[in-house]
Amino acid sequence: MKEPFQGNAYESNNRFWRSTGKGVSSQDNIARSKADLDAKAQLGGQVNTTMKQVADQYLGQTENEKGADVADKFQSLVRQTMNTNISDLRKMDEKKFFNDKTNEYTVFIAYEIKKNAMLRFMKKQAKTDKTIDERQREVIEKILDEEIEKADAADKED
Repeated sequence: MKEPFQGNAYESNNRFWRSTGKGVSSQDNIARSKADLDAKAQLGGQVNTTMKQVADQYLGQTENEKGADVADKFQSLVRQTMNTNISDLRKMDEKKFFNDKTNEYTVFIAYEIKKNAMLRFMKKQAKTDKTIDERQREVIEKILDEEIEKADAADKED
């Protein structure tokens, strides 16, 4: 079976983080849950990787002596954000197939979230996170503001 949700429309770009998930089970609701978890885990991984790269780059440029602390806080922030029910997460599509030979359902789900919405949400989370001290918060907010600016600019291009 050729898997759906391939190509540019389902890939992350400078405006959206996108992911697809696949789940297989003899029960369609379980196959759907697996696909949902898979897609959200991929999305979380992308956000985490991007924010780690951005934080490393920023901290490298500023030679911040507590850079590792800030990078750790970022990862924690991404985890918290992904564990929250993200209102701006949009299901792009979902397809369900049934295999008569194996008696199994296969479900595919595609999600997307606007980068600027996600980054603003992370900024809000950083403001309320008690484990982030004032200096770390300032650095994190500066990094997020720069990324929000880029995402907003990309939004205006389209």
